[in-house]
Amino acid sequence: MNLLLLKSKHLSANHARISGRQLEQLVNVQRCAIGDNIRVGEINGSMGNATIVELDASQALLEVDLHSPAPPPLPLTLILAMPRPKMLRRSLQTIAAMGVKQVYLINSFRVEKSFWQTPFLKPEAIEEDFILGLEQSRDTQLPQLHIRKLFKPFVEDELPAIIKETKNLLAHPVTETRCPIDIQQPATLAIGPEGGFIPYEVEMLATAGFETVHMGPRILRVETAVPALISRLFPG
Repeated sequence: MNLLLLKSKHLSANHARISGRQLEQLVNVQRCAIGDNIRVGEINGSMGNATIVELDASQALLEVDLHSPAPPPLPLTLILAMPRPKMLRRSLQTIAAMGVKQVYLINSFRVEKSFWQTPFLKPEAIEEDFILGLEQSRDTQLPQLHIRKLFKPFVEDELPAIIKETKNLLAHPVTETRCPIDIQQPATLAIGPEGGFIPYEVEMLATAGFETVHMGPRILRVETAVPALISRLFPG
């Protein structure tokens, strides 16, 4: 945890109380004590520092000074076919850590119906994974996750407005075009499920304005492809 993220309800004037996972991290991992200074931020707000003024087994009281803006978001919208639930958690944390703020989680022919029943899609679980990613990378701005379970209506009805004035790329191993590097413009990136999008889905996305690109001869897991592609498009 490189940044302790505080919810608005935990802040009162210039003080905040924390407990649970964050307290455990401070005490057992970071070995903090009263008087120590730590990096903090308010969810969807500013970042700064805090001094631990009280600390016991159940909670900590922090004196907070928020004065710095969050880092700028990546100009990227990510369209991600629903991965396996355990892979979903890791992917959401990575997406948040890398600065992506708009994510569409969509259905695909190769997505198992059972995946949509996972408790990891509950709002509180999604928020927790995003917070873990933000705490890792020192960011405060929560991504927005949009769930779309019908592929065809999403591509035909919503996608044209989403991808307007962006460079639209579809990660697909069966193509001759290599993924560009450092594109210097807003982009929309689509990544399929295990096994990739089926030809019908690829055709629909191509018709909508997506260019198919690849990362090389190796086919990567979704959790690996997500950071690899984002880093290639926006190396910082």
